[in-house]
Amino acid sequence: MYLYELPTTGAISFADFFTDHSSDKAYARHILDATQARANLRGALKEGKRTDHGEKDYLTLVKVIEEYLPYVQGIMNSIAHDHIGVKIFSWRTTLSANVFNSSPRLNIPGIHADYAFALLTYAFALSNLAYTIVMSVGQYELDRAITEDERKAKEAKLSTAVDFLCRASGIFSYIGNTVLPDWDVSKTSPTSFTKPADLNREVIEALAKMSLADAQTLAIRRFLSLSTYDSNITPGPPLPKSHRPPAFLAKLHIECAALYSSARQLAKTSGSSRNASHDSKEVSSDLRRYLHNRANLHHALSHKWLGVDAGEKGGTERGGEAVGFTLWSKKELEELKDSGRLLTIGHDEKEREEVWKREVSEALESVNVFYRYYKKMNDTLHFQPVPPQSELQARIPGGRIAMPAKPYVVPSPAFGPGSVEYMHRKTEQMEISGKASADESSEIAIPPPQPTGSYAGAGSYF
Repeated sequence: MYLYELPTTGAISFADFFTDHSSDKAYARHILDATQARANLRGALKEGKRTDHGEKDYLTLVKVIEEYLPYVQGIMNSIAHDHIGVKIFSWRTTLSANVFNSSPRLNIPGIHADYAFALLTYAFALSNLAYTIVMSVGQYELDRAITEDERKAKEAKLSTAVDFLCRASGIFSYIGNTVLPDWDVSKTSPTSFTKPADLNREVIEALAKMSLADAQTLAIRRFLSLSTYDSNITPGPPLPKSHRPPAFLAKLHIECAALYSSARQLAKTSGSSRNASHDSKEVSSDLRRYLHNRANLHHALSHKWLGVDAGEKGGTERGGEAVGFTLWSKKELEELKDSGRLLTIGHDEKEREEVWKREVSEALESVNVFYRYYKKMNDTLHFQPVPPQSELQARIPGGRIAMPAKPYVVPSPAFGPGSVEYMHRKTEQMEISGKASADESSEIAIPPPQPTGSYAGAGSYF
């Protein structure tokens, strides 16, 4: 999983630059509340910078962002209705490549920029929260002393992490499909401002795909939890009864590989524009390397499970296919293992690199067990030719998504147009206006009413 470096933001007071244009000056209190909510967000982000990774409180950060977003929504709606003015915000970017390997601070005009960065940080925090959950459960599947209740509790935590990643994917998609296009057409959109990679639509879409792939990766682990526990003393064939169908697992890995590969291509696209500056538009090499490595790993694992499917379900006729796919997977994993320093992500790089290398080594060890078994069976019993890689490629099925993204649900604005308070105030104003009009009408001399019928509403004119 990818661990994001979180951005930080500069201190501002909305009251210093937002003028309340509402008829009854009803927004003054809300503007102060918005300043406080944003100050809480800034404080939480700065506190995170001073805290070691293992002690970071991502859950509190998520709650702080959720409290701030309704205020941003209210400010945006009020600006759109000319109720209040606009300002420039500063945020420290974390996805852009730069020669000093630090996070530059940018002044970004308009409330849409602050909204986009707040949502971006929200998705980052959810992803990092999922990461901490995964690290906390450890490799529980290999613990022979674990009880069934303990194992199920660990699986429940993995499910929570999957949910956080699916939510993060939905937030990234909302930023790319709604927030950034709305910013481009809004009256506060800057005319000569080049967005950093953090606010590039291709990069945002890449992050949405990556989060979904990370979620599916965890879902695969959860699907294999019981069977891994059942077979961790004698791994390899035959598969335990609790094992999920190998063809199903292969399709899940194929989809993961496609998502990571697509995300990598989108991330590379952001820096290929001829008018884009290297520092502001190109995505950091850490992220691109992560996507490259994960795509290759899932390609290898998909070939492993296609080989296992042929070996366990195919009988004599597919004996050569089982050898071919597992050999292909073996070669890919050996290349990953021997490719040197594979992963560097912000702080605690060494720890995460060790986790990555252990994952590749364990995958290689597992596929070696299957390969040796299927090769021996084919050499002594099946005697089937091993298909070339080009022929195996033609037999690879399409992928399958297990965990769809969760669409982001926009919270109601804390104030301004669209808020509950705004609708109540408008309703009260209409009622007062209607009562006043009725009182004025009663003072005007009118002729005696004509006889009317007795039906409900008789004599009333609308």
